[in-house]
Amino acid sequence: MKKMILGFAAMLGLTLATSFAFAGGDAAAGQGKTAMCAGCHGADGNSAAPNFPKLAGQNEKYLTKQLQDIKAGDRQVLEMTGMLNAFSDEDLSDIAAYYASKTIQMAGAKEENLDRGERVYRGGNIETGVPACTGCHSPAGQGNAPAGYPALGGQYAQYIAKQLRAFRTGAHDAKNPAARNNDGDTRVMRGVAAHMSDVEIEAVSNFIAGLK
Repeated sequence: MKKMILGFAAMLGLTLATSFAFAGGDAAAGQGKTAMCAGCHGADGNSAAPNFPKLAGQNEKYLTKQLQDIKAGDRQVLEMTGMLNAFSDEDLSDIAAYYASKTIQMAGAKEENLDRGERVYRGGNIETGVPACTGCHSPAGQGNAPAGYPALGGQYAQYIAKQLRAFRTGAHDAKNPAARNNDGDTRVMRGVAAHMSDVEIEAVSNFIAGLK
């Protein structure tokens, strides 16, 4: 089991080494390009409904990559089909920079199963091979901006749980084989979620919603 967890660490090192080239966007320019985003994600990136993720305060490098992947069809989000087609890479970087500059409004956690969620987030589950979330997403849920790992703290629990289940089933795998082979982040999360029970997914998602 220790070898399995060391394997995850090795994959994380590979992901860091192969991160895509990143140039920061212009937050001021990005604000004027988010009009169509506001209906789902809120004018400042704080969505009003848990089926749409909060984008405020998200790490810019991570968000830029997700927007590029969605535009290219490597990440499929039905609600965003075709919405990014007219945007250039510079536009997407500017949008990401704008949302990164905003402050997330905390979703908040429920008391139910909070202790279990904290144990999984901070210590993983060595018996089943689930690594701690803190390695990539930091103890406070702020992610790792230079590496392109997303901030999670304060995100809706329902959204996080949905994404973990999607990783577990392979729904987040890129449809393009070349993109799938090069997407170390997705491979890591697929490996993590594969070993998580439904109870662990719900518990850790709830804990993350209250992290700040």
